[in-house]
Amino acid sequence: MTKKVLVIGSSGQIGTELVEGLRARFGADHVVASDIKEPQVKQDGPFVMVDAMDRRGIERIIEKHGITDVYLLAALLSATAEKDPAFAWKLNMESLFIVLELAREGKVQKVYWPSSIAVFGPTTPKDATPQHTIAEPSTVYGISKQAGEQWCAYYHKRYGVDVRSIRYPGLIGWKSAPGGGTTDYAVHIFHEAIRHQAYTSFLSAGTTLPMMYMPDAIRATIELMEAPADRVKERTSYNLAGFSFSPQEIAAEVGRHIPGFRMDYAPDQRQAIADSWPRSIDDRAARADWGWKPEYDLRSMVDDMMVNLKRELVVG
Repeated sequence: MTKKVLVIGSSGQIGTELVEGLRARFGADHVVASDIKEPQVKQDGPFVMVDAMDRRGIERIIEKHGITDVYLLAALLSATAEKDPAFAWKLNMESLFIVLELAREGKVQKVYWPSSIAVFGPTTPKDATPQHTIAEPSTVYGISKQAGEQWCAYYHKRYGVDVRSIRYPGLIGWKSAPGGGTTDYAVHIFHEAIRHQAYTSFLSAGTTLPMMYMPDAIRATIELMEAPADRVKERTSYNLAGFSFSPQEIAAEVGRHIPGFRMDYAPDQRQAIADSWPRSIDDRAARADWGWKPEYDLRSMVDDMMVNLKRELVVG
């Protein structure tokens, strides 16, 4: 059977680049992008408007296009979700149930659903956070991700649904705007440095968090989904690590490219969220089970971001 992919929530930070990566691998016509808003960037290939909580709308797309794999990315992220916890829970959980049920009914073969380091909380070991550890999240986003992980594992064990997941760290990319996460400072800093040679971080100087450059995250996502089912041992979600850094460390790297760059600090409500998360992640399970290995470190990520963003901002 020909692989046909549906990406729900395709216009967000991850979705924009995942659609591009999937189309490069499987062909533009084999990947259907969908969202409640138009893509931020022009893309080749089919796009349809659909609400992630509209089961019948999603089912119609699956039937019309012969979809085999669904990537469900629609969600309210950590900082945004705190402004409307009830809606965040509804969106994050209802959309997952819809897709899991469609898979249980045999309407799709494989499901991808992203989790996050937000599943961890203040009681989780901060350094080299293990694959299996205490997870007592303190945000509605983290609570929904923790619950979602357990539902994914349940649907796999009870119904044989082939659902796969990654706990993303903070993600940094230049192709689209961030979506309201606690790690967004690490994207904003580049835009402000290039435009104004200064940035005020909403996290304190020494707040170290696990991060990843978007090309690594996209590659990991596709590699996990393409791995043989018997290699996928974790059916909650896989820890994934790239590199860890603090605002002052990324500011030093940005300063190599922007002479005179100034970084100020004005921690806000997002600081408490960041303080509840790990400083570094142990991802040996992903490395052992399906061969995960990051390609970028902090310096090579900053170098690549600067080259691409400077070009984009000049052209734009």
